[in-house]
Amino acid sequence: MKFFVIGITDAPQPYFPPEVLEIIKQGQLFSGGKRHHELVADFLPEGAQWIDITVPLDAVFEKYQNNNDVVVFVSGDPLFFGFANTIKHRLPEAEIVLYPAFNSLQTLAHRLVMPYHDMRIVSLTGRPWPEFDKALIERATKIGVLTDREHTPAAIAGRMLNYGYDGYTMHVGEHLGNPERERITTLSLQAALGQEFDYPNCLILTGNNLRPRHFGIPESEFVLLNGREKMITKMPVRLLTLQALELTRRRVMWDIGFCTGSVSIEARLQFPHVHIEAFECRPEGEALMRENSRRFGAPGISSHIGDFLDIDISRLPQPDAVFIGGHGGHLREIMQKVLTVLTPDGCIVMNSVTSAAVHTDSHLLFNEACEELGLTQEPPLRIIINDNNPISILKCRK
Repeated sequence: MKFFVIGITDAPQPYFPPEVLEIIKQGQLFSGGKRHHELVADFLPEGAQWIDITVPLDAVFEKYQNNNDVVVFVSGDPLFFGFANTIKHRLPEAEIVLYPAFNSLQTLAHRLVMPYHDMRIVSLTGRPWPEFDKALIERATKIGVLTDREHTPAAIAGRMLNYGYDGYTMHVGEHLGNPERERITTLSLQAALGQEFDYPNCLILTGNNLRPRHFGIPESEFVLLNGREKMITKMPVRLLTLQALELTRRRVMWDIGFCTGSVSIEARLQFPHVHIEAFECRPEGEALMRENSRRFGAPGISSHIGDFLDIDISRLPQPDAVFIGGHGGHLREIMQKVLTVLTPDGCIVMNSVTSAAVHTDSHLLFNEACEELGLTQEPPLRIIINDNNPISILKCRK
């Protein structure tokens, strides 16, 4: 099969070069969104067949079968989060000929006379928040965002302000390429909260004087459980724990018994590529995680309240790194449940308070659980902070 993929703008009267006009003239099967059909209807030859690109895409590609050539109209650059990528994925042997237009973020940058070679690109069109959150956590100073009807400029501004990322200015482009409806607006995030923008739109965020990114958050800065400082993993232990979890190469981390959320939040800030699922049996944990995540700018942590042994984990992303911050005397049962979903190369890490002479119950429970479950232990790391009791960082693998 051969696909001619033609990018167009939102202009009500599209311009096509002679080569593209000839392809359209010779075509029989055409495809694109409903809006694309409206824009190019006058250019199509008599008797042309049109296939709307709608979900599910399986039905669309089934209609493409048994055709030699398909002419597809898309918005902007077909390789920029575009339909050409879908064709390459589904029909890797197909021949693709591209005729791109400027994508919407390029056009917005042109209107703003803003260099965009250093712009971080994030698509929220039919996609969740993680890549956008990652760009914020990494303090990207210029972020181009593709929106949809759910991830609107107002919703984006609300999320940013909720997590303290208020050092950005928002530039919104509506109906780019349409001379009658195009509008460019530059405004603060606060102002964007109360604004409604026509769709389609996209936006560019530019940041100045962004707040510093935390590394090793002091315990005193967290909202604590009933003000109890002993109910939080101390900062040096927290950082060594993240090192033991090997998060530079991990994909999904589970934090079981998160309490104040300090380990999850530190992990989110230092390794924003890692997806985090956090569990806590105390109902107060929900508010603590929410408040501390906002305080330190750590969006995207998924919290689960209740006894871990009672929570349905079958639909959660499989972890390749698990930290057990609390076990309530059920360590073996928790580890056994974790092993049902832990990836083959995954690891489990736990901290145990020790005395100078003997292991505490937690350390012994960990050793016994590892032996019973056939896990391989690594040598523990022992650390003493000021006048506190020594801590052993325990680690095992499948």
